[in-house]
Amino acid sequence: QCEAAEDTALLLGQQLQGVNVGLVHGRLAAADKAQVMAQFKAGEIQLLVATTVIEVGVDVPNANLMVIDNAERLGLAQLHQLRGRVGRGQAQSHCLFMYQAPLSRMGRERLDILRQSNDGFVIAEKDLQLRGPGEVLGTRQA
Repeated sequence: QCEAAEDTALLLGQQLQGVNVGLVHGRLAAADKAQVMAQFKAGEIQLLVATTVIEVGVDVPNANLMVIDNAERLGLAQLHQLRGRVGRGQAQSHCLFMYQAPLSRMGRERLDILRQSNDGFVIAEKDLQLRGPGEVLGTRQA
């Protein structure tokens, strides 16, 4: 995941002249992540390429576009959390889910649920219906 993010950041930096591209992933030191996020929040970095490390704890009100690549690989809760990183300010925001075709039936259902609802409780209920509860004390994971 880190290598793909690094490659994407490099490619976008080369293709988008005049746009400062930042990169955040789980292998970065905490201080480096904090510095990049501060630069992004201040507007010094206009485009942030990140792994799911930004799923929680990120509040950048001016962030108004998120593109999630290979969305079919992530669960409903992760996609909902990521989508919640944009649209915190006054500007209209968009979250685009990119996926590899063809989508499985389960993948299509997950993306349809996210298209139909922004309510985390509804999304959690639908996720439970799709995947089942798993076993808290057993070995079966949902």
